[in-house]
Amino acid sequence: MASSKERVPIVIVEYDDISRTIAQRIAEIIKERRAAGGHAVLGLATGSTPIGIYRELIRMHLDEGLDFSDVVTFNLDEYYPMTSDSIHSYHRYMRENLFSHINVKPENIHVPRGDVPRADVDEYAEQYEAAIRDSGGIDLQILGIGKTGHIGFNEPGSGVESRTRRISLDTITRRDAAADFFGEDNVPTEAITMGVATIMEAREVALVATGEHKAAIVCRAVEGEPDPDIAATYLQQHENAVFYLDFAAAADLTRLRTPWVIGEVKWTREKETEAVIWLSETTGKSVLKLDAHDYREHHLSSLLARYGSAGPLNGAVFNALISKVRGRSKLPAGKRVVVFSPHPDDDVISMGGMLNKLHQNKNDIVVAYQTSGNIAVFDHEVRRYADFLRRYGSDFDITDSSYVSLIDDVESFLRKKKTGEIDAFPVQVMKRAIREAEAVSGIETFGMSKSQARFLNLPFYQTGKVRKDPIGPEDVRIVHDLLEEHKPELVFVAGDLSDPHGTHRMCLEAVVAALADYTGPAPEMWYYRGAWQEWTIAEADVLVPLSEEELRAKIQAIFKHQSQKDRAPFPGQDDREFWQRVEERNRSTAQRVDRLGLPEYFAMEAYVVRREGAPVDRETVPTSTLRVMVGPEEEPKVRGRRSVRAKRG
Repeated sequence: MASSKERVPIVIVEYDDISRTIAQRIAEIIKERRAAGGHAVLGLATGSTPIGIYRELIRMHLDEGLDFSDVVTFNLDEYYPMTSDSIHSYHRYMRENLFSHINVKPENIHVPRGDVPRADVDEYAEQYEAAIRDSGGIDLQILGIGKTGHIGFNEPGSGVESRTRRISLDTITRRDAAADFFGEDNVPTEAITMGVATIMEAREVALVATGEHKAAIVCRAVEGEPDPDIAATYLQQHENAVFYLDFAAAADLTRLRTPWVIGEVKWTREKETEAVIWLSETTGKSVLKLDAHDYREHHLSSLLARYGSAGPLNGAVFNALISKVRGRSKLPAGKRVVVFSPHPDDDVISMGGMLNKLHQNKNDIVVAYQTSGNIAVFDHEVRRYADFLRRYGSDFDITDSSYVSLIDDVESFLRKKKTGEIDAFPVQVMKRAIREAEAVSGIETFGMSKSQARFLNLPFYQTGKVRKDPIGPEDVRIVHDLLEEHKPELVFVAGDLSDPHGTHRMCLEAVVAALADYTGPAPEMWYYRGAWQEWTIAEADVLVPLSEEELRAKIQAIFKHQSQKDRAPFPGQDDREFWQRVEERNRSTAQRVDRLGLPEYFAMEAYVVRREGAPVDRETVPTSTLRVMVGPEEEPKVRGRRSVRAKRG
């Protein structure tokens, strides 16, 4: 398949394979430099993107003896102002996620200081540049990419000649960081960052991007013209830069989104459906009204030739689309169902309409809330409930000293709490209880009972911080025990990889791992989205129509999550309330279906379905379940850096 629009080599694999590949390349560089009598110099990044790389490096150090004693490191950036011991500092991040677990020498570690007096920042930046030069230059630079296309903190307008400096942060960048700082208002407005020129001087560059929310900017960086407003496009000029993408981040690339416009396509039923939907939307015609001229004028002659004329092709795709639409009578009935909800509101936000219909169809449903969601409760909510408890105790003369003392402790902690400080245990418990009560109230909207709610409180989430621990054996055991107990015939899981916290990804990982040891018959897996992004019509296997009344009931269930209403603590890039996003998204899906010429519905939810353990088909299964490679031609296995690089267009 051609890839002529791509201006930089790319590798598309799942995240674990990205982490292993880059970690292995780092190990090779360390050994190569040492064998030549020198030392490796690594450029490191922070955030969620490189966590997997660092975990693999730690594993290689502990299990394989990978030696970091002579390795020199330089980090890309740091917030300004920022003390090194702050919970938000990149100094602390690097200690916790890498440096404290390997034998790198403290004197060889370089992370930009965020506590340099403002008057001395320029001089300090020059010293940082000099230290990089004196070390021999960076051998491999790890990068992420921001939604503005920034690398490091090189925001729009950063010049190709820019060097380490203090820079003002873009509004979008600060909004992206809001979750880590428990609110956008707490995010610093400036940072110290390596410049574009500094990054470009690295001998190798590995840019890593994951998730649907990065797809648009990745496409622009890979296929667009170099642009000072998108610093990542400068990497097109680097002789040894590679973009490592998961399938979600690569989804908007031409060779995946519309491969027929750049070359030959291996046609499958799924590709045919994608192409015809695209053609229908491009021409503004319904599917059944497309003609041969439309196909020929839009690079689809080879598809037309497979059917001889437009009519049979249009009919085949139209029938395939119609078969996706399932009203209540065509949905499961009398089945054992487990709905896994990563946060306590994902069930009603993402599949509230389906949940209502499943209950009406008398399925035996358990809704398993995988995490407490307690960090997503504002402190003022806890103050309100603490005040309620105090008043309730006073009205009913509850004088138990431990009861009163607990309320005093909660209120005292919140009065003294610093921004970003981890909540005291009683506060964490209160926030968890708030979310649990809201979750029960949400499903009761559909007539379900509180006994159908299970709160798993998976340990990986219980750090009190936005950044979570890896999924561990205990997380998997808890999920596995529920599966063994309920023996579900259907399992619903979140396939929404744009979740900015990564919790959805991790909760899916726990379910997949638990199913690997599950002794019952393989359940059918239904993947939902909704909080951040919906499945496209082409991707979806099932489209569930909702009436105006059913959509209203779904929104009422979302309203029960009062702690997330009006202003959610972690809204992502969308300022609207969750119910507003849901209403727009579900109605938009129905409107798209209508424009394709299918029956008109008020609203729709979309799902991807497959049986766990069935053969994996990359065209129809959520990318989160895959570990395969997409290249512009064949699909080689991931063996090392040189074997996985795609050719330049």
